[in-house]
Amino acid sequence: MKSAPFVSPNFLERIAKPASRLHSDYQAYRSREISRAELVGRLPHMAMLGDSVCMDVYISSPWSTFWRVRRTRGNNWFLHLNAAAGTSSISKRLDAITPFVAMEFAGVGALVDQERGRQDLFRRILGTRNLSGQIGELLRARRFPDLILISIGHNNVDWAWRCPPDELDRPEERLECLSKDFRHNYARELRRLLGRADTERHRVAIVVYGLINFESYFKGREAAERVRKSDTNFYPHLERTYKYFLSFHPRYRRNLIRLAAMVNEELRAMVEELNREIVDQNEHIQLRYSNTLATADLSRAELLHPVDGWHASVEGHNALANAALSDLKPTLDFLGIK
Repeated sequence: MKSAPFVSPNFLERIAKPASRLHSDYQAYRSREISRAELVGRLPHMAMLGDSVCMDVYISSPWSTFWRVRRTRGNNWFLHLNAAAGTSSISKRLDAITPFVAMEFAGVGALVDQERGRQDLFRRILGTRNLSGQIGELLRARRFPDLILISIGHNNVDWAWRCPPDELDRPEERLECLSKDFRHNYARELRRLLGRADTERHRVAIVVYGLINFESYFKGREAAERVRKSDTNFYPHLERTYKYFLSFHPRYRRNLIRLAAMVNEELRAMVEELNREIVDQNEHIQLRYSNTLATADLSRAELLHPVDGWHASVEGHNALANAALSDLKPTLDFLGIK
């Protein structure tokens, strides 16, 4: 499932204005010194790598879910294509500052995967790209982005999935192993991005978001479960969650929350290490860890989708957008986007 870039529809009209910082590029285009494709290439480019937390999806019957996932693009906290209504996404707010090109690579069920790992049948049917596949597609893009946002790893904290029965009640060693493997695999893929960024002439900013605040999130989920228990017309596919994400079961949630906190600490430490190792030697690259999703208040049931009580509702996407955008100013300043 290749990602089609989204280009601000009125970018020509906007950069035609003398006050635009891209006005000289517009003049070059009008005088036929550069093509339209070259002009689009000079717009700021941004990309999102992630999982279903970054997508406007929900789980229902298998066929409906398959059809929906294969067709869903935009309408989420990163990219919203409908300017008239709905989610107040990062793209919609940045579009008020500058026209841009956006690329969305997130996929349902996406994992921070092992090197040369084979996807299971469910993910292959959905056309999911794990982190390695998303980065592979991004590296093949003719124009490398200026801004790359990464929010992935939520499927990796399903610690009870394929867990040996004797470890379900004593998971400490398993959680430690999972968090270390997560960091190793994430760092390997991030080095691929940084290696490409090092060859670019323009500035490149990468923001690594921590996993969402699961402790807060489960409070909203518990509220949805209480509503569902009193009236089965609400959240009709709420129980289906446990088929796809075993660790969401109440019995396993506490250790999911523990693992997510461990993973976020590994992400923070990984970014510090890579900054010392690579980024500090390259003034045109900025790599940052952001804890805004990891600390966002997600405790209201209204933030969950009314069908599955699992993925984000429109209001939930707005909450995620607010959190993600609240920490972007240093990155936008670095890129010269005022």
